[in-house]
Amino acid sequence: MIFRVFSTVLLMCLSVISFAQDTSKPKSFAQSIAAPADNISVSRRPALEERLFFSETIEKKIKEVKKILKDAPYLAWMFENCFPNTLDTTVHYSVTEDGEDDTFVYTGDIHAMWLRDSGAQVWPYVQFAKKDEKIRRMVRGTILRQLKCICLDPYANAFNIGPTGSEWQSDYTDMNPYLHERKYEIDSLCYPIRLAYYYWQLTGDDSIFGDLWREAVGKILKTFREQQRKEDKGPYRFMRTTNRQYDTVCNDGYGNPVKPVGLIASVFRPSDDATVFLYLVPSNFFAVTTLRKMADVLSKVNHDAATAAECTALAAEVERALKQYAVYQHPKYGPIYAFEVDGFGNQLLMDDANVPSLLAMAYLGDVPVDDPIYQNTRRFVWSEDNPYFFRGRVGEGIGGPHIGHDMVWPMSIMMRAFTSQSDDEIAQCVQMLVDTDNGTGFMHESFHKDNAANYTRSWFAWQNTLFGELILKLIDEGKAGLLRKIQKH
Repeated sequence: MIFRVFSTVLLMCLSVISFAQDTSKPKSFAQSIAAPADNISVSRRPALEERLFFSETIEKKIKEVKKILKDAPYLAWMFENCFPNTLDTTVHYSVTEDGEDDTFVYTGDIHAMWLRDSGAQVWPYVQFAKKDEKIRRMVRGTILRQLKCICLDPYANAFNIGPTGSEWQSDYTDMNPYLHERKYEIDSLCYPIRLAYYYWQLTGDDSIFGDLWREAVGKILKTFREQQRKEDKGPYRFMRTTNRQYDTVCNDGYGNPVKPVGLIASVFRPSDDATVFLYLVPSNFFAVTTLRKMADVLSKVNHDAATAAECTALAAEVERALKQYAVYQHPKYGPIYAFEVDGFGNQLLMDDANVPSLLAMAYLGDVPVDDPIYQNTRRFVWSEDNPYFFRGRVGEGIGGPHIGHDMVWPMSIMMRAFTSQSDDEIAQCVQMLVDTDNGTGFMHESFHKDNAANYTRSWFAWQNTLFGELILKLIDEGKAGLLRKIQKH
């Protein structure tokens, strides 16, 4: 109990100490990139003196990729703009008074740190951490900040840079000034573990797995067990005064009833939209692999066999329940994974663009890419049998109720490319991403299927960095020739 109070107070102190710097500069960035560019020979990155984080290793990699893609100049330009976007505009790195790394990562035009977004935003840079000390410490600081956030409130999805409050302070839930938003989502607890585990694997640095890690692991286990809802509905509830259906939660803030079958309830999706049936299938798959990563660290680093066994047992329980309740026998596609279930036999058949999604399960490593049920599901979600799949004059892909009808998320196109086993399909995806940027050189949250000029969020760092991650992956897999054929239409 003493350590839990100490870590919470520590987070509050660090928020004030570490980030006394001016963070106002990036506010103009969204305006500067909203309009199409006049000349693709000119980078759309912020001026050097306005960039928040600089790495010689990343700059060298950008030059290397641009040289590889010299025959695809528009794609090369987009990579140069997108890949460093998280570092250029959203990373606030500092060292605390006690010498610890501390990194607060904006999501982009919203100046708050989502556990999911920040974990995904810095992910593509981890591969450079072993040879670049600045990158290593930045990533390490992100992990430590995420662990502190989990210890502060495992039911929150987004956090402020300090005790500033937010426009959601009046939500009917246990808000405090350090929370930007308190929408409980399984994936918010999974992404930090994914990042920490990957960082440890690549760098060998186990210094992140100290007392703070142990406390965060305890919070995650406790939250997952509470949200299995075996005894009661648990301590979390959420309601908001809003005219948006998916921004609030029915039944006095607890959501629709679920039958306790071993699955974990997620009151919100990674889109920050409320679930219909609380057992969100892709997030439960994500929880299984997360628990096993936790168990591996607890065994090998912390030498805590008892807690590792708890993680392993919970993962096995959720996995058994997924096999029993998550599969639907579709008359057209055969057995597929449902998007949401409730344990009573009800299943929601759709997919949402935000990750984790059904499409992205192979990208996250939660199911093998050649799993027959996943492949059936993949065909289903990329078709008009998925109610949130949209096909139009300029592009096609998956959206979701967060933005609404006819709005395709580039993230879904990227996930299709990440999980594809076909060069033709990959080329189609990359070509579509290039053709729907509206001449800005950046990814957007979503675009209208018939008009790329109708888009949302000009500054969304996760999608930008994810695009860079995709291009690097394809080059590393020997597909540079495929990329060199991509030209702007």
